[in-house]
Amino acid sequence: MNKKEFADLAEGNILFLDGALGTNMVKKGMPRNICVEAWLLEHAGLVTELQQQYLEAGSQILYAPTFSANRISLRKHGKEKDVEALNKGLVEITRKAAGGRALVAGDLTTSGELLDPLGDLTEEELYEVYCEQIRVLSDAGVDLLVAETMLSVQETAVALKAALDTCNLPMICTLTVQEDGRALFGGTAAEAVETLQDLGASAVGVNCSIGPDQLKTIVTEMKNRAKVPLAVKPNAGLPLTNANGEAVYQMGPEAFAEHMAVLVELGAGLIGGCCGTTPEYIRMMRERIGR
Repeated sequence: MNKKEFADLAEGNILFLDGALGTNMVKKGMPRNICVEAWLLEHAGLVTELQQQYLEAGSQILYAPTFSANRISLRKHGKEKDVEALNKGLVEITRKAAGGRALVAGDLTTSGELLDPLGDLTEEELYEVYCEQIRVLSDAGVDLLVAETMLSVQETAVALKAALDTCNLPMICTLTVQEDGRALFGGTAAEAVETLQDLGASAVGVNCSIGPDQLKTIVTEMKNRAKVPLAVKPNAGLPLTNANGEAVYQMGPEAFAEHMAVLVELGAGLIGGCCGTTPEYIRMMRERIGR
């Protein structure tokens, strides 16, 4: 898929993304503090089952779980040489689950290290890391790319530049923001729209962190500046921490769908769910919004 084909698909339509993978895999027994991508590849059946449930619920774009399969993140688990194997393997699982009935997005995120001047990582180093992962994702046959749960406009711009220089695939860019719209390490949601769409992003938006009930002002501000579709993939509300130190998400599928319908009216065009959501959340959105 090229950028024009994506723009034509999104024009005047609501596109339904998938929901959470990590929080659902934890429920299936995925341990904490491991290399998630390696575990997912070893438990391909669980991934396939969940992705097919999202497909049946109405997801039109499935995210391949290649989230942190970049050289820097994998180095923490001694797997920095497995960039190609992990990315290709996880894309193949997702393509089979999609079965030609949904688009497959190659998923990227922050490296886990801060860019200069907040940290020691340079833009040039990060650019090369993203280029490496994007080349593998493109070769593996993804239909588009998504950079999600990004922590600053700066690092998102580096990921986008790497994509533009490496392949012709459209890229969705979503940052995780606080209730006031500020990214954790620089920039705001509104600034992200202006900067990233001008650089060549095919869609810009927000994901994770907060629930859809807290995004009305943020989506409105983004829409006022947007020339590209807005992607919104929030958590199932703000999490609470239980006695075992685990995050518990309070917003159910019906309430989530109602709040997402409001965000669609305010300008959201690509919608899905992040932490705490399940296929039932996507199903309820399709029933409530149903375009």
